[in-house]
Amino acid sequence: MNINRFPLRAGHAARAFINNSRGATIAEHVDALNALTVQDAGRVLSGMPMDYAVNILDRPELRNAAQILALMSDEDAARLLHGMSNDRVADVLLELDGETRARLFSSLDEPVRIAIQHLMGYPPRTAGGIMTTEFVSVPVSWTVAQTLDHVRQVERSRETVYAIYVLDEVSHALMHVVTLRRLITGEPDASILSVAQKGTPVSADPLMKQEDVARLIRKHDLLALPVTNEHGQVLGIVTVDDVIDTMISDTTEAAQKFGGMEALGQPYMKISFAGMIRKRAGWLAALFLGEMLTASAMQHFEGELEKAVVLTLFIPLIMSSGGNSGSQATSLIIRALALGELKLSDWWKVLLRELPTGIVLGAILGLVGFMRIVFWQSAGLYDYGPHWQMVAITVFAALIGIVTFGSICGSMLPFVLQKLRLDPASASAPFVATLVDVTGLVIYFSVALLILSGTLL
Repeated sequence: MNINRFPLRAGHAARAFINNSRGATIAEHVDALNALTVQDAGRVLSGMPMDYAVNILDRPELRNAAQILALMSDEDAARLLHGMSNDRVADVLLELDGETRARLFSSLDEPVRIAIQHLMGYPPRTAGGIMTTEFVSVPVSWTVAQTLDHVRQVERSRETVYAIYVLDEVSHALMHVVTLRRLITGEPDASILSVAQKGTPVSADPLMKQEDVARLIRKHDLLALPVTNEHGQVLGIVTVDDVIDTMISDTTEAAQKFGGMEALGQPYMKISFAGMIRKRAGWLAALFLGEMLTASAMQHFEGELEKAVVLTLFIPLIMSSGGNSGSQATSLIIRALALGELKLSDWWKVLLRELPTGIVLGAILGLVGFMRIVFWQSAGLYDYGPHWQMVAITVFAALIGIVTFGSICGSMLPFVLQKLRLDPASASAPFVATLVDVTGLVIYFSVALLILSGTLL
């Protein structure tokens, strides 16, 4: 047996922990345990009363739950796993290495093993992958009183009792849904159908994406959504808190990717220094190589820069404006795709919308740049040379072209990535800005050659 494992009733550390945090809620205890090492958190958790330890382990916010259970004896770990909800057990087991997973899995009772194996078979980020198999169901022939008695008997072992699913007695297909509010207001001797919701129940396919599950729950104002197979039989339910947990995780991952790095996969303060470097160095190196193309573009126009040094004054302005417009467009499109407001086939609608938008935004920025040159020249704050009017027109025209290109590029890139079955969030703001920087310089100097040829150039 691993010498690092600890008995379930090693209670000294747990008693000290509870005494020091007396009056705290489960959520606060979870936060306190997250601040401890795996060994210390495990010793504290193993000494707590069984029901309380199960409640804490059932919280997705508890980090290192899998590692804590792996340090326990098989008997103690199995006891805790049996008390936890099946969907949480599946998530915890998937975090373990194959050998430890097999060891803990074999310690479970056969009915639990079958349920867990069923849950682990669905792809992540789908209704089946985040559902729980612990729900309340009753046959269609039952009365309100029978259903209430059943709810009282099973409520401790169910994820939620706020929705009761009425099933056909022969096929076990879902027929109706009864809310707990309607149930407790019904006449005891009345049929369960008398308090059932009217119409066909809203349900999800087990392979439905979690984003679509979230939209269904929001659209129909549900606390839980049943997941059914092709025969209408209930496989499990997705509760609103499950959706919130998974969506927060996905939003965090997308936000980190959008910042121009790999998703950490761990809280900021928990990831190692080497891990932080690995997550950030690759993207930074790729962006740096991309920015090297900017230097190449400037070298290509070296002759023009020598003839009209005044053009270099506006390079930062030109580059940042194009990158900012591209980042704006990318942020809007990625969010719209995530919320289902846009589909892949809508790319041409977005293109037709972003083209005039980019032109108008570019004209606004170009006008500001034009007026700035006019004011500085007129006030004697800076001398842009005898052809300052042409320089102002060059900046005005270039900004229209660059901001328009940035808007189009930033809005189309998420569609391209989604078409390639990649995460649109990979179209990070730094990546778009780098791409637009290079092309922005080419547009700027091309416009300058066109307008200033024969004068400064």
